[in-house]
Amino acid sequence: MNDALGIWLVRPQARDIGALVQSCLGGALYLPGPDAREAQKDRFALCYRAHRQWVLVAASGIAVRFLAGLVQDKVQDPAVVVLDEAARHAIALLGGHEGGANRLAYRVADAVGAVPVITTATEALKPLSVGIGCRRNASVDAIEAAVRHALQGRTLGEVREVATVDLKAREPGLLAFCERHDLPLRVFSREALAARPMTTRPSSWVRQTIGLDGVCEPCALLTCARGGLVVPKTTWNGVAVAVAEDRCLR
Repeated sequence: MNDALGIWLVRPQARDIGALVQSCLGGALYLPGPDAREAQKDRFALCYRAHRQWVLVAASGIAVRFLAGLVQDKVQDPAVVVLDEAARHAIALLGGHEGGANRLAYRVADAVGAVPVITTATEALKPLSVGIGCRRNASVDAIEAAVRHALQGRTLGEVREVATVDLKAREPGLLAFCERHDLPLRVFSREALAARPMTTRPSSWVRQTIGLDGVCEPCALLTCARGGLVVPKTTWNGVAVAVAEDRCLR
């Protein structure tokens, strides 16, 4: 088994979305052949252990059928994320913890604009989502200090995910903060945030810089559809943080 990602397409119609995933995440792209679905399943079985992680661009039912008889051990099995052909949901189907499918689901979702679907209780039952906006090259320690200040005594262990705008997706300090605390980073496009301008304190600087009234509050709320803000925008050392809480998990 090698470390590369495998991307398996069941139908030719998924070629564009598969190519987009490959361009963002790398890996080997497996194009569908002219053979019948059962023959495809057999080909996938031969390749299954060639990669540590898989993205199957298919319906979840098809993915389950392809995996039938292949799954053996949660420590050794490859991680599997299922992405529908409309790129609406990236589902961590197999190997959420051990294989890294939960984190992969976020990476796939960020790449194509999908919603990551995580069902493992350890992650799904955490009630807090944190939205972050920061100036360029904000340090990891500055971001951590700002987040801890905003949490007001709540712990990072209660945080399900961190979210930001696409312009900040590769900020070294933000990525280091998420890595330090094993938190997934959800990335929203400026268009998605502009369509839902949920800000209690619009910022003229943010408006002039990236064309939005704010970043941290709409990011926090978009990751927490059943929740509301428990900490509106708070700024600490140039880092803006907002916290939303899932009402069903209080």
